[in-house]
Amino acid sequence: MEKETGEYLVSKLLQVCCQEDPGRGGLLETPARVVKAWQHWTKGYKEDPAKILKAFDDGAGQYDEMVVVSGLPVHSFCEHHLCPFWGEAHVGYIPNGKIVGLSKFGRLVDCFARRLQVQERLTTQIAQAIEVNLKPRGVGVILRCRHMCMESRGIQATGTITITSALLGEFKTQPSVREEFLALKTVTKGVI
Repeated sequence: MEKETGEYLVSKLLQVCCQEDPGRGGLLETPARVVKAWQHWTKGYKEDPAKILKAFDDGAGQYDEMVVVSGLPVHSFCEHHLCPFWGEAHVGYIPNGKIVGLSKFGRLVDCFARRLQVQERLTTQIAQAIEVNLKPRGVGVILRCRHMCMESRGIQATGTITITSALLGEFKTQPSVREEFLALKTVTKGVI
C-alpha cells in the first residue's frame, strides 16, 4: 500500500489507535471500505448550492404565503471528533416571485450536511443559501440533532437533542411570521 493514500492512513489508524492488525481477515478490505464511505459522507464539498436551488417563476408570482418543508433528514459529522450527528431540519421561506422545487430543500440540507460541520454553522449555511439564491422575503431554518460525541464519550448524555435556528428577513424582524413558522413546524411533526 502506497504511503499517504487514504487506505494507507486508515491502516495506520487501525494499528495506532485500535492496536489492530489491518492484515487480519476481517479487516483486509476495511481501509478501502472506509475511504469509499468517507467519500460519500463528505460529498457535499463537491456540490454547488446555487445549482441545487435553481428557481423558477412559474406559479410563484401570486404566491406570497409561507412554505415549510419539515422533517428533512440530517446526517453529518462533527468536525471536532469526526463523530456523527443526525436529526431533522425544518425549512421555511416566504417567496418573493421565485419558488423552487420542494425536493431541493432536502438536497440543500444534504449538500451542507455532507461536509465536516458544527450544527450552528450548518443551520446558518442552509438559511443563507436560500436567502442568496431565492431572495425571499424571509427564511427560517431549525435543526434538531443528536451528537455521538456527547452520547458516546465525555458526558455520555444519551438522547440529548441540540436545537439550532437561523431566522432571516421577515422571520427575524416580524414576530408574527416567526410564530407562524414555529407553529407550522410543530403542526407538521408526526402528522403523516
